[in-house]
Amino acid sequence: MKKFRKVLDGLTTSSPVNPGGSPACGSAAGTPSTAPTPRELEIQETLMSEHFQICKTVRHGFPYQPTALAFDPVQKILAIGSRSGGVRLLGRPGVDCHCQHESGAAVLQLQFLINEGALVTACADDTLHLWNLRQRRPAILHSLKFNRERITFCHLPFQSKWLYVGTERGNTHIVNIESFVLSGYVIMWNKAIELSTKTHPGPVVHLSDSPKDEGKLLIGFESGTIVMWDLRAKRADFRIYYDEAIHSVSWHHEGRQFMCSHSDGSLSMWNLRNTAKPFQVTFPHGKTQRDGRKESCKPILKVEYKTSRNSSEAFVVFSGGLSYDKAGRRPTLTIMHGKAITVLEMDYPIVDFLVLCETPYLNEVQEPYAVVVLLEKDFVVVDLTQSNFPIFENAYPMDIHESPVTCTAYFANCPPDIIPVLYSIGAKHKKTGYSHKEWPVSGGTWTVGSQTYPEIIITGHADGSIKFWDATAITLQMLYKLKTSKVFEKPKSGDVGRSAELVEEDPFAIQMINWCPQSRIFCIVGISAHVILYRFSKHDANTTITSLEVRLQCEMEDVISPSDTENTPCFSDPSGLSPQPQPPSPRSNTPDSVRDSIPCLKVKDRMIRMPPGYQAELVVQLLWVDGEPPQQITSLDLNSAYGLLALGNCNGLAVVDYLQKTVLLCMNTLELYGSADPFQRLTRSPRKNRQSTSDFCMRGLSNFYSDSKKRIRTSYQSLTELSDNQVSLDLERSKSPTSDHVNGHCTSPTSQPCPTGRARVPGGPEGPRLARRGPGRPPFRKAQSAACMEVSLPVSSLTEESRENSFSRSRSSSVSSIDRETKEAVTTLQFAESYGRKSDTLPTPCLWVGTSLGLVLIIPMSIPTDEQERQEDHVTMAPTGTVLMLKGSILRFAFLDCGGALINSPYEVWRDQHAPDDPDRPRKRKLVNFSPSSSQEASGDGHLAVVCSERQAKVFFMPSQACLYVHNITESSFVLRADVVSVCNSVCLACFCANGHIMTLSLPSLRPLLDVNYLPLTDMRIARTFCFTNGGQALYLCSPTEIQRITYSQEMCDNLQEMLGELFTPIETPEAQNRGFLKGFFGGNAQTFDREELFGEAAAGKGSRSLAQHIPGQGGMEGMKAAAGGVVGELARARIALDERGQRLGELEERTALMMASADTFSKHAHELMLKCKDKKWYQF
Repeated sequence: MKKFRKVLDGLTTSSPVNPGGSPACGSAAGTPSTAPTPRELEIQETLMSEHFQICKTVRHGFPYQPTALAFDPVQKILAIGSRSGGVRLLGRPGVDCHCQHESGAAVLQLQFLINEGALVTACADDTLHLWNLRQRRPAILHSLKFNRERITFCHLPFQSKWLYVGTERGNTHIVNIESFVLSGYVIMWNKAIELSTKTHPGPVVHLSDSPKDEGKLLIGFESGTIVMWDLRAKRADFRIYYDEAIHSVSWHHEGRQFMCSHSDGSLSMWNLRNTAKPFQVTFPHGKTQRDGRKESCKPILKVEYKTSRNSSEAFVVFSGGLSYDKAGRRPTLTIMHGKAITVLEMDYPIVDFLVLCETPYLNEVQEPYAVVVLLEKDFVVVDLTQSNFPIFENAYPMDIHESPVTCTAYFANCPPDIIPVLYSIGAKHKKTGYSHKEWPVSGGTWTVGSQTYPEIIITGHADGSIKFWDATAITLQMLYKLKTSKVFEKPKSGDVGRSAELVEEDPFAIQMINWCPQSRIFCIVGISAHVILYRFSKHDANTTITSLEVRLQCEMEDVISPSDTENTPCFSDPSGLSPQPQPPSPRSNTPDSVRDSIPCLKVKDRMIRMPPGYQAELVVQLLWVDGEPPQQITSLDLNSAYGLLALGNCNGLAVVDYLQKTVLLCMNTLELYGSADPFQRLTRSPRKNRQSTSDFCMRGLSNFYSDSKKRIRTSYQSLTELSDNQVSLDLERSKSPTSDHVNGHCTSPTSQPCPTGRARVPGGPEGPRLARRGPGRPPFRKAQSAACMEVSLPVSSLTEESRENSFSRSRSSSVSSIDRETKEAVTTLQFAESYGRKSDTLPTPCLWVGTSLGLVLIIPMSIPTDEQERQEDHVTMAPTGTVLMLKGSILRFAFLDCGGALINSPYEVWRDQHAPDDPDRPRKRKLVNFSPSSSQEASGDGHLAVVCSERQAKVFFMPSQACLYVHNITESSFVLRADVVSVCNSVCLACFCANGHIMTLSLPSLRPLLDVNYLPLTDMRIARTFCFTNGGQALYLCSPTEIQRITYSQEMCDNLQEMLGELFTPIETPEAQNRGFLKGFFGGNAQTFDREELFGEAAAGKGSRSLAQHIPGQGGMEGMKAAAGGVVGELARARIALDERGQRLGELEERTALMMASADTFSKHAHELMLKCKDKKWYQF
């Protein structure tokens, strides 16, 4: 508990702690202002640094770039490996765990220790890892690094502790799973093949033990050689040399025959009685040509051969094998059952598949019931028990990336009724035709935690779709999908109109989302400079969509501009030395001069039937101006109580009354200042050669959403190394990693015509224009607006090389120096009950406007209170000239009362406008107002305004506009995202910086509480999707297909174990079937043998230490003992004690079992003795 006392008497507008020397806040003219009457401001802050800790919670979505697949048939747990070294473990809904190899090497293969709660992963760095799955957060117990040979295939027999490892050299090694050390038993490739063979057989591509005899190991080499190795005799039983390369092998359960898939699209069947040639060779998709030859087919990469008890015909499932002449055919999975052949076409290439069977024993009838198919960008499960082979409805949110995600929003502690309503509406549009059987991957246990509250994640996509997800209790479930493209007319084929010319691929891509859960009003911003407002209704409606067109332009330069010759729009040159003239768009048939006062998209102007759910009510579009396309919208805010919508871009600000469907305000940024402009500005110089900006302002997003995202190549330390020497300044611009020239274009809304990064000599013709100063203000230097970067989607038409190198240029190249800027963007907007003037005694509706130059303007509004008057009278708005100043672009506003509590914006309670009229209960607007004026005690006390920019945060007291607290958040980087959130019944300011730091600051004192280097900005995707929410949670798109949720709350970190699902549940291993006397007598029964006798150290000796190096994992006892002396020593010691107790209990169980066995033996002996002696007389003893 800490009290902050601040005497407000005599405070002026300049903050004494402002390092930049600039006025921290001020009136229109920057003159000092006095605070209200002296009194003491007491604010109790309860948040401490102990309340914060960064921790990953759960990852949702499809594993990006999957490589491997495995399934535990007893535990019913599925594992998916990825190219980045990640492993996803999936069970029943709610059981979802992500593990990551520290090396980041691709996962080549996965092997479950069936029903043992462990998993073996083989990675591309030739390392084997053993994961312990008996804990909610799996950890590596052991690792084994191969030094001289590369791992190509692994096989772990059921209920065995010896892992077979095949290598690229053709050798087969054996690893003890318990100790994770090599056995001295090695099958060398030159021993496996005949001595007369002159060529190397190639890498090992298959290993499996015979279902009939576990002492026989089948080894498949890539060249087509197959060897049956007798482990006891250490020799080959037989060798097969086939002409075609082998991709996979699958046994019949009786162990008498097996099937191979080959590179020529054929399947070969082999019988152990005669291995001279295959007894059957088939080309499932190869037709016989006229000359009698089979047409060439693609390789069959994998085949599974499974038997069924109910049918005499076996299931043969394979991928690939199509003929080459069928170009354009999609990847297929083929299911052969007897003479019936079913070909299932997939949307993406098949990575791997598994046939799920009822029994884990390979020597029993398999009884297949499903096929799990892992695709490059999807996950499909096919039901084999029905003749039409339907697929199961996916139990996991694997379709987040159905269209590339362009923005996200996260809402915690939503109204409890909103999730059931959205689910009921979305359920009506679900697809049908799925299998009615239970989802087969049903392992693990999960229960809803005690501390849960409604959470919703909203994702915006490149095709204009919006998805609402239920994110309650660390799960993710699809609720409702909205398609914003239905608002617009479809462009006709061959049409060379506006839409076809401006945005080739993604004209409806979502840039921003604004949602009021209480009023259920939803608003989106699209890339085509359009805004759509939706209202929620449970009833369908026939209505017409109102369209408003806004002409936002800037006739005067917002800043002192360079010479006319540099004012022409251009792209960032890859060399950073000279501008490149850009030709006009070759696609345009209409001169740019003709394009004026037209929108980018055409709204449907007819009556439309809208289904229940979110229904479009209003569309606002920015227009072309004098042959230039509209600039993308950079900020948006909506208030349901006021009935107003505000939007801004680099040209200015527009305010729309969506109740009256009118535009209230449309002004450029300069007009908002009036006489209060703190800077000197010049009128725009006429352009000599106006050049179309359509080529780089409105382009498709396909390159931006490609899998090969652009990476930052240099350190963020060079971000703000600004020198007084203009040459060094501009050179720094050409190599700093935070340039807004993403994908080779100027994406910053703060600078539409983008000057190139040419070195300039001080004292040149532009020298006198470099110093743009306010009253007593030194030369103003800033980094480009992170908010603009966050909401502006890059566009692309340059070469790949230019796109790759563009993001590594300085964001200063277009915006770090004032003399280089040409526009001042509106970066953030906020409607609130506040004070527009210092003389105000009561709060009134206001619009707070933040710009890319770090300036804050307050626009008071007069809104009629009566509902009838509100529908008829106009809302008046008048900029007062109030200007507050910060360093860096403004990112966020928030308001606190004098007790430090967050003031929520007023809102309108939701009402269904299309519900049947009730004469007894007329529908009226019901407003909920959280303003200070609602309390007499606080009506004249004022409130606190929290303003955060990309460099610093300030707290102002309103209405005096005195700066109470200021904190410089970062000097070496810039803030990408800032939110005022509630944590532990208090509020704080949460920030995410481009250098990867996540920080929290107390409010209102701005005291640092947390600063953790968590996530370096390696991708624009992270900057675009990172967002905080209440309850100490945040999320971001960690890959194009996955959402990563994190928490920065210590309380949630402590409760995370309860929230996560259990991967392992104790289940008895099913007993092997009794095969009967006759089958066993005639050799049908499997032979078992003791592998320990062959592979143990006593028989085989120790493995080569130089070949493989054992690395103890952090999940083992060694790792826990090492951690016992650290910060978490007590916890580690408790875990060690728990493990030791478990070991003692295990030993006690073993001793108990021995005692029971001894008691049984004694009982038998006693019974035998009793039977022997019961008929004897006493004298016979």
